[in-house]
Amino acid sequence: MSHAWVGGSTRQWRRIRRAVLDRDQWICQLCGKPINPQLHNPHPQSAQVHHAEGKAYGDDPAQLQAAHRLCNQQAGDPTRAPDPAPRPMTRW
Repeated sequence: MSHAWVGGSTRQWRRIRRAVLDRDQWICQLCGKPINPQLHNPHPQSAQVHHAEGKAYGDDPAQLQAAHRLCNQQAGDPTRAPDPAPRPMTRW
């Protein structure tokens, strides 16, 4: 976890977040559906900002996308390798 999040979000992050949501016209860039600005966390359709290349790239707005909370959670961290496919077991 970034040190900025230990005590909550920073003013700078809230400005970046708002600019990204406005730039993307409050449309989720992951599912293409509108984001209702009246909904708040923890509502699954509330607004979040997705780090398209992972948080390691920082908070560069060029790497950020407007997203629903649920869509962002389902997308996960793009830098994390997916779980391997399960292998059938014939013997225990």
